[in-house]
Amino acid sequence: MARKTTAPIITEISGRGVATVTLRRPDIHNAFDDELIERLRRELQGLNNDTKVRVVVLAAEGKSFSAGADLNWMKRMAGYERAENLEDAKNLGKLMATLYRMRQPTVAVVQGPAYGGGVGLVAACNIAIASESATFCLSEVRLGLIPAVIGPYVIEAMGERQAMRYMLTAEKFSAREAMRLGLVHDVVPADVLQDRQNEIVEDLLKGGPKALSEVKNLVSYITNSATQDEKVVRDTAGHIARVRATDEGQEGVAAFLEKRKAKWVRD
Repeated sequence: MARKTTAPIITEISGRGVATVTLRRPDIHNAFDDELIERLRRELQGLNNDTKVRVVVLAAEGKSFSAGADLNWMKRMAGYERAENLEDAKNLGKLMATLYRMRQPTVAVVQGPAYGGGVGLVAACNIAIASESATFCLSEVRLGLIPAVIGPYVIEAMGERQAMRYMLTAEKFSAREAMRLGLVHDVVPADVLQDRQNEIVEDLLKGGPKALSEVKNLVSYITNSATQDEKVVRDTAGHIARVRATDEGQEGVAAFLEKRKAKWVRD
Protein backbone atom coordinates (compact mmCIF):
# COMPACT_ATOMS: atom_id res chain seq x y z
CA MET A 1 0.00 0.00 0.00
CA ALA A 2 1.47 3.35 -1.06
CA ARG A 3 1.39 6.00 1.66
CA LYS A 4 1.79 9.73 1.26
CA THR A 5 1.88 12.06 4.25
CA THR A 6 1.04 15.71 3.77
CA ALA A 7 0.45 16.96 7.30
CA PRO A 8 -2.30 17.31 8.36
CA ILE A 9 -3.49 14.70 5.84
CA ILE A 10 -2.44 11.11 5.19
CA THR A 11 -3.30 9.44 1.88
CA GLU A 12 -2.93 5.70 1.44
CA ILE A 13 -3.53 4.02 -1.93
CA SER A 14 -3.95 0.25 -1.99
CA GLY A 15 -2.84 -1.97 -4.82
CA ARG A 16 -6.49 -2.28 -5.82
CA GLY A 17 -6.87 1.45 -6.30
CA VAL A 18 -8.62 2.39 -3.05
CA ALA A 19 -7.41 5.79 -1.84
CA THR A 20 -8.02 6.54 1.83
CA VAL A 21 -7.62 10.21 2.73
CA THR A 22 -7.42 10.68 6.48
CA LEU A 23 -7.69 13.95 8.36
CA ARG A 24 -5.07 13.87 11.10
CA ARG A 25 -5.52 16.79 13.47
CA PRO A 26 -7.08 14.80 16.32
CA ASP A 27 -5.83 17.23 18.98
CA ILE A 28 -8.21 19.90 17.61
CA HIS A 29 -10.96 17.50 16.51
CA ASN A 30 -9.89 17.68 12.85
CA ALA A 31 -11.04 21.27 12.58
CA PHE A 32 -9.92 22.85 9.34
CA ASP A 33 -8.39 26.15 8.37
CA ASP A 34 -7.48 27.75 5.06
CA GLU A 35 -4.28 25.68 4.80
CA LEU A 36 -6.04 22.35 5.38
CA ILE A 37 -8.81 23.30 2.96
CA GLU A 38 -6.30 23.99 0.21
CA ARG A 39 -4.22 20.86 0.96
CA LEU A 40 -7.32 18.67 0.94
CA ARG A 41 -8.64 20.21 -2.27
CA ARG A 42 -5.33 19.61 -4.05
CA GLU A 43 -5.11 16.07 -2.69
CA LEU A 44 -8.60 15.23 -3.94
CA GLN A 45 -7.94 16.84 -7.31
CA GLY A 46 -4.79 14.75 -7.68
CA LEU A 47 -6.70 11.57 -6.87
CA ASN A 48 -9.44 12.56 -9.30
CA ASN A 49 -6.82 12.76 -12.05
CA ASP A 50 -5.17 9.46 -11.10
CA THR A 51 -6.56 6.80 -13.43
CA LYS A 52 -5.39 4.02 -11.08
CA VAL A 53 -7.63 5.25 -8.25
CA ARG A 54 -11.06 3.61 -8.30
CA VAL A 55 -12.58 4.52 -4.92
CA VAL A 56 -11.88 7.40 -2.54
CA VAL A 57 -12.54 7.03 1.21
CA LEU A 58 -12.60 10.10 3.45
CA ALA A 59 -11.84 9.31 7.09
CA ALA A 60 -10.43 10.96 10.21
CA GLU A 61 -8.22 10.13 13.19
CA GLY A 62 -9.22 10.64 16.80
CA LYS A 63 -12.54 11.08 18.56
CA SER A 64 -14.08 13.51 16.05
CA PHE A 65 -14.62 13.38 12.31
CA SER A 66 -14.41 17.18 12.01
CA ALA A 67 -15.41 20.06 14.26
CA GLY A 68 -15.65 22.46 11.33
CA ALA A 69 -13.69 25.71 11.46
CA ASP A 70 -10.47 25.88 13.47
CA LEU A 71 -10.43 28.49 16.26
CA ASN A 72 -7.25 30.19 15.05
CA TRP A 73 -8.70 30.44 11.56
CA MET A 74 -11.87 31.95 13.00
CA LYS A 75 -9.76 34.52 14.86
CA ARG A 76 -8.11 35.51 11.61
CA MET A 77 -11.44 35.61 9.78
CA ALA A 78 -12.83 37.98 12.41
CA GLY A 79 -10.47 40.64 11.09
CA TYR A 80 -11.07 40.04 7.39
CA GLU A 81 -12.57 42.65 5.09
CA ARG A 82 -15.43 41.58 2.80
CA ALA A 83 -13.11 40.83 -0.15
CA GLU A 84 -10.93 38.59 2.03
CA ASN A 85 -14.01 36.85 3.41
CA LEU A 86 -15.26 36.23 -0.11
CA GLU A 87 -11.98 34.70 -1.26
CA ASP A 88 -11.81 32.58 1.88
CA ALA A 89 -15.36 31.30 1.41
CA LYS A 90 -14.71 30.55 -2.27
CA ASN A 91 -11.82 28.29 -1.30
CA LEU A 92 -14.07 26.22 0.96
CA GLY A 93 -16.66 26.15 -1.82
CA LYS A 94 -14.04 24.84 -4.24
CA LEU A 95 -13.13 22.06 -1.80
CA MET A 96 -16.76 20.96 -1.45
CA ALA A 97 -17.30 21.09 -5.21
CA THR A 98 -14.10 19.11 -5.87
CA LEU A 99 -15.18 16.38 -3.46
CA TYR A 100 -18.72 16.30 -4.85
CA ARG A 101 -17.63 16.15 -8.49
CA MET A 102 -14.94 13.49 -8.23
CA ARG A 103 -15.21 10.88 -10.96
CA GLN A 104 -14.68 8.04 -8.47
CA PRO A 105 -17.24 6.92 -5.89
CA THR A 106 -16.53 8.61 -2.56
CA VAL A 107 -17.22 7.15 0.89
CA ALA A 108 -17.27 9.16 4.13
CA VAL A 109 -16.46 7.13 7.25
CA VAL A 110 -17.70 9.11 10.25
CA GLN A 111 -16.28 7.73 13.49
CA GLY A 112 -17.24 10.69 15.69
CA PRO A 113 -18.87 14.13 15.83
CA ALA A 114 -19.18 16.19 12.62
CA TYR A 115 -20.02 19.86 13.02
CA GLY A 116 -20.51 22.71 10.56
CA GLY A 117 -18.22 22.21 7.58
CA GLY A 118 -17.61 18.65 8.73
CA VAL A 119 -21.26 17.92 7.93
CA GLY A 120 -20.62 19.43 4.51
CA LEU A 121 -17.81 16.97 3.83
CA VAL A 122 -20.12 14.08 4.73
CA ALA A 123 -22.92 15.40 2.54
CA ALA A 124 -20.61 15.92 -0.43
CA CYS A 125 -19.60 12.24 -0.48
CA ASN A 126 -21.64 9.69 -2.45
CA ILE A 127 -21.91 7.23 0.43
CA ALA A 128 -21.64 7.90 4.15
CA ILE A 129 -21.43 5.44 7.03
CA ALA A 130 -21.29 6.40 10.68
CA SER A 131 -20.52 4.96 14.06
CA GLU A 132 -23.38 4.85 16.55
CA SER A 133 -21.42 7.33 18.65
CA ALA A 134 -21.25 9.95 15.88
CA THR A 135 -23.27 13.14 16.26
CA PHE A 136 -23.99 15.94 13.82
CA CYS A 137 -24.69 19.65 14.10
CA LEU A 138 -25.13 22.55 11.70
CA SER A 139 -24.01 25.05 14.30
CA GLU A 140 -23.37 28.20 12.25
CA VAL A 141 -26.34 30.31 13.38
CA ARG A 142 -25.13 30.08 16.99
CA LEU A 143 -22.19 32.19 15.79
CA GLY A 144 -24.36 34.58 13.82
CA LEU A 145 -23.22 32.88 10.60
CA ILE A 146 -24.86 30.65 7.98
CA PRO A 147 -23.95 27.27 6.41
CA ALA A 148 -23.76 28.81 2.96
CA VAL A 149 -21.11 26.99 0.94
CA ILE A 150 -22.05 23.59 2.38
CA GLY A 151 -25.75 24.35 1.95
CA PRO A 152 -26.29 22.84 -1.53
CA TYR A 153 -24.78 19.51 -0.49
CA VAL A 154 -26.56 19.33 2.86
CA ILE A 155 -29.92 20.21 1.30
CA GLU A 156 -29.43 17.61 -1.43
CA ALA A 157 -28.61 14.95 1.18
CA MET A 158 -31.24 15.79 3.80
CA GLY A 159 -33.98 17.50 1.81
CA GLU A 160 -35.11 21.10 2.08
CA ARG A 161 -37.45 20.78 5.07
CA GLN A 162 -35.09 18.82 7.29
CA ALA A 163 -32.06 20.91 6.34
CA MET A 164 -34.05 24.05 7.12
CA ARG A 165 -34.88 22.79 10.60
CA TYR A 166 -31.37 21.83 11.61
CA MET A 167 -29.80 24.91 10.02
CA LEU A 168 -32.21 27.11 12.01
CA THR A 169 -32.08 25.33 15.36
CA ALA A 170 -28.45 24.16 15.37
CA GLU A 171 -29.65 21.10 17.29
CA LYS A 172 -27.28 18.20 17.68
CA PHE A 173 -28.66 15.02 16.17
CA SER A 174 -27.64 11.41 16.42
CA ALA A 175 -26.23 9.08 13.81
CA ARG A 176 -29.55 7.24 13.72
CA GLU A 177 -31.36 10.50 13.03
CA ALA A 178 -28.77 11.35 10.38
CA MET A 179 -29.59 8.05 8.68
CA ARG A 180 -33.33 8.74 8.87
CA LEU A 181 -32.75 12.13 7.29
CA GLY A 182 -30.60 10.71 4.48
CA LEU A 183 -27.32 12.33 5.51
CA VAL A 184 -25.75 8.92 6.15
CA HIS A 185 -26.64 5.54 4.71
CA ASP A 186 -25.57 3.11 7.44
CA VAL A 187 -25.03 3.31 11.19
CA VAL A 188 -23.05 0.57 12.91
CA PRO A 189 -21.30 -0.03 16.25
CA ALA A 190 -17.86 1.56 16.42
CA ASP A 191 -16.08 -1.79 16.50
CA VAL A 192 -17.53 -2.86 13.14
CA LEU A 193 -17.24 0.48 11.31
CA GLN A 194 -14.06 -0.64 9.53
CA ASP A 195 -15.71 -3.90 8.50
CA ARG A 196 -18.69 -2.04 7.03
CA GLN A 197 -16.34 0.30 5.19
CA ASN A 198 -14.54 -2.70 3.69
CA GLU A 199 -17.83 -4.29 2.60
CA ILE A 200 -18.95 -1.14 0.80
CA VAL A 201 -15.57 -0.72 -0.88
CA GLU A 202 -15.67 -4.36 -2.01
CA ASP A 203 -19.07 -3.79 -3.58
CA LEU A 204 -17.83 -0.69 -5.38
CA LEU A 205 -14.77 -2.50 -6.73
CA LYS A 206 -17.06 -5.06 -8.37
CA GLY A 207 -18.46 -2.36 -10.64
CA GLY A 208 -16.82 -1.25 -13.86
CA PRO A 209 -14.72 1.89 -13.16
CA LYS A 210 -16.12 3.78 -16.14
CA ALA A 211 -19.65 2.62 -15.36
CA LEU A 212 -19.38 3.91 -11.79
CA SER A 213 -18.25 7.29 -13.06
CA GLU A 214 -21.05 7.37 -15.61
CA VAL A 215 -23.62 6.54 -12.91
CA LYS A 216 -22.49 9.64 -11.04
CA ASN A 217 -22.84 11.70 -14.21
CA LEU A 218 -26.25 10.19 -14.90
CA VAL A 219 -27.67 10.91 -11.46
CA SER A 220 -26.38 14.49 -11.56
CA TYR A 221 -27.86 14.99 -15.03
CA ILE A 222 -31.26 13.57 -14.08
CA THR A 223 -31.56 15.57 -10.87
CA ASN A 224 -30.09 18.70 -12.48
CA SER A 225 -28.29 19.32 -9.20
CA ALA A 226 -27.65 22.91 -8.24
CA THR A 227 -24.31 21.82 -6.84
CA GLN A 228 -23.07 21.34 -10.39
CA ASP A 229 -23.63 25.02 -11.14
CA GLU A 230 -20.52 27.21 -10.87
CA LYS A 231 -22.78 30.18 -10.19
CA VAL A 232 -24.09 28.46 -7.05
CA VAL A 233 -20.53 27.92 -5.79
CA ARG A 234 -19.81 31.63 -6.29
CA ASP A 235 -23.09 32.86 -4.88
CA THR A 236 -23.01 30.75 -1.73
CA ALA A 237 -19.50 32.05 -1.04
CA GLY A 238 -20.90 35.56 -1.47
CA HIS A 239 -23.64 34.86 1.06
CA ILE A 240 -21.30 33.77 3.83
CA ALA A 241 -18.80 36.55 3.06
CA ARG A 242 -21.60 39.10 3.44
CA VAL A 243 -22.88 37.62 6.70
CA ARG A 244 -19.40 37.28 8.20
CA ALA A 245 -18.88 41.02 7.72
CA THR A 246 -22.10 42.06 9.50
CA ASP A 247 -22.16 43.29 13.08
CA GLU A 248 -24.05 40.15 14.07
CA GLY A 249 -21.55 37.87 12.41
CA GLN A 250 -18.66 39.67 14.07
CA GLU A 251 -20.39 39.52 17.45
CA GLY A 252 -21.23 35.83 17.12
CA VAL A 253 -17.69 34.83 16.29
CA ALA A 254 -16.29 37.07 19.03
CA ALA A 255 -18.66 35.58 21.62
CA PHE A 256 -17.68 32.07 20.62
CA LEU A 257 -13.97 32.81 20.81
CA GLU A 258 -14.38 34.60 24.14
CA LYS A 259 -16.55 31.75 25.48
CA ARG A 260 -19.46 33.99 26.35
CA LYS A 261 -23.05 34.30 25.24
CA ALA A 262 -23.76 36.38 22.17
CA LYS A 263 -25.60 39.64 22.76
CA TRP A 264 -28.80 38.27 21.25
CA VAL A 265 -28.99 35.42 23.80
CA ARG A 266 -31.16 36.42 26.75
CA ASP A 267 -31.31 34.56 30.05
